[in-house]
Amino acid sequence: MKAFEVKPGVYWVGAIDWDIRSFHGYKTQRGTSYNAYLILDEKVTLVDTVKAGFADEMLARIRDVVDPARIEVIVSNHVEMDHSGGLPKMLEVVPNATVVTTRQGETGLQGHFKADWNFSRVESGAEMTIGKRTLRFFPCPMVHWPDSMVTYVPEDKLLLSNDGFGQHIASAERFVDEFGFEIVMEEAAKYYANIVLPFGTQVQKLLSSLAGAEVDMIATSHGLIWRDHLADIIGAYKRWAANETVSKAVIIYDTMWHSTEKMACALREGLEAEGVPTTMGNLGTSHISDIMTHVIGARGIAIGAPTLNARMFPTVAAGLTYIAGLRPLNRLGLAFGSYGWGKQGVNDIAEAMKQMGWATPVEEVAVQWVPGEDDLARAREAGAKFARAVKGTQTA
Repeated sequence: MKAFEVKPGVYWVGAIDWDIRSFHGYKTQRGTSYNAYLILDEKVTLVDTVKAGFADEMLARIRDVVDPARIEVIVSNHVEMDHSGGLPKMLEVVPNATVVTTRQGETGLQGHFKADWNFSRVESGAEMTIGKRTLRFFPCPMVHWPDSMVTYVPEDKLLLSNDGFGQHIASAERFVDEFGFEIVMEEAAKYYANIVLPFGTQVQKLLSSLAGAEVDMIATSHGLIWRDHLADIIGAYKRWAANETVSKAVIIYDTMWHSTEKMACALREGLEAEGVPTTMGNLGTSHISDIMTHVIGARGIAIGAPTLNARMFPTVAAGLTYIAGLRPLNRLGLAFGSYGWGKQGVNDIAEAMKQMGWATPVEEVAVQWVPGEDDLARAREAGAKFARAVKGTQTA
């Protein structure tokens, strides 16, 4: 296992997980990496570790550069087990190493590992000199755990960004420009949508605290490292954190006997006739985590379900629970669906949208049994009216 030098004296010594396909409840079709960074200085420093099962891989990469026993400082930017799982094995090798973390990080690490390590707690803006380099620490609680922190190395203009700006991608390449910018941005959007989205206010605070820092490389904890396109990814984070949207729509639904599907297609026709690009997401065939990639940029969200046992169809109920937990703000909602003898499913969707604080400028569309031509025409008109609201040309 070889280390990879990302800057002079700074090495990627992480691990690649080619096989993982589910992470945090969402699908990771491209696998992931667990990125750890070794800094060679007067005090040899390791920033983060890897998931427990990959600790030997990390140690092998460290040995490619230096005897692991020389490590004096281990920075724990994040307690979560895909970052800290390798800590116990590292501290068997270097039991006297200083573990630098936040107050919440120390609490979390002790809670996870029941260990009495040599902790050094840091506050925002605290610095540690490790030789010719300075480590500057910026705790960012709830991006996305209470213990989260990023580490900045001003001499290298290097931001070790923890989960921020990351993507779940397994690759032989280490840099975004080597792998492909468009694919990485798609995965970065998916990552943000499914992990970071609820914490927009905290992301904005972090970006503000880092505003004066010169950065020419963002070394993430997952996926590819940013050495170019920094303005693109930082700009995207600013938009996502502010819940900025554009005049697009997403239709999310499931169907039993194609009635709700027919309504979804009619709604799409109405939206597209008014010039609103629309993405379809069938929860019976598409995973909600993939659909969320489109939700973060779309102003209009239409959600449809048939009624089953006096409630909305279970896959849609689960999808709505997932969406509500991620808390996308400033959205317009439209509820629709089919039913046999009670339209409670559509009412449940409308109530969920209300609970999320979404405006519903168009009355829900409910159709009994199988939609006829008049019903589909009504759905198309509802889609067109919804499109005008999404574009801001009609508010009610």
